[in-house]
Amino acid sequence: MTAKRKIGTVVYHVLVFLGGIVMIYPLLWMVMSSFKETSTVFTTASSLIPEKFILENYANGWKGFAGVSFATFFRNSFFIAVTATFGTLVSSAVVAYALKRLNFRLRGILFICVLSTMMLPAQILMIPQYLWYNQLGWTGTYLPMILPYWFATQGFFVYLIMNFIEGIPKDLDEAAKIDGCSYYGIFVKIIMPLIVPSLLTSAIFSFIWRWDDYLSALLYINKTKMYPVAMALKNFCDPGSSSDYGAMFAMSTLSIVPAIVIFLIFQKSLVEGIASSGIKG
Repeated sequence: MTAKRKIGTVVYHVLVFLGGIVMIYPLLWMVMSSFKETSTVFTTASSLIPEKFILENYANGWKGFAGVSFATFFRNSFFIAVTATFGTLVSSAVVAYALKRLNFRLRGILFICVLSTMMLPAQILMIPQYLWYNQLGWTGTYLPMILPYWFATQGFFVYLIMNFIEGIPKDLDEAAKIDGCSYYGIFVKIIMPLIVPSLLTSAIFSFIWRWDDYLSALLYINKTKMYPVAMALKNFCDPGSSSDYGAMFAMSTLSIVPAIVIFLIFQKSLVEGIASSGIKG
């Protein structure tokens, strides 16, 4: 039995390793292609290692286009992602606390509405949202990409935080009430410090989703200097003229660095938040 168990363990790890290589190969190909000359990116596509390593792609890509450097695009993406993420955390935590700890009429219906937002594809709401934001005069600004997330419009985060709050003993709430703490005081002084792992998990997911959001920028942003990174990368490929694929891959490589760094720093909190909150159905 011990020999069979060892053989099974070895086979399992080999299969997982091979699966990981298959999944990470496109990412490695993109990174290595950023060091190739643009003219050889696709002619040597079967070769992962460049024949000659060059850094000009990073210099050319950082210059940007239309007189706007890529530093501006990164700054725009950071502003959108950080602002929207902060609003998501605050609003989702408040709504989750209310739905899980407070007793009020229509709470069940509101919870169903929150869950329903998780089941609707974003494409269904795309046209009515655009018409609404256009009537409000928000098109051409960052408001459609930031403000909605300040109203707990993503049910996934509300549900995640609710499951985490469920694991907090209600005795703490009762003890705080006896000491004269209001609902607001309980939320700020008791609940918030205890749900930090779930907040960090939500922050990681929200930041990455907002950072990679190409469709919203395509719909609402019409000025080059306001482009986020996801939108700016598309402009390196021009079907009507030459495309600088080397610079595009170089900037694509840089664009994934913030998400990777955040994931590595908060990896422990991410696992703890998911395991403790249980996305447990």
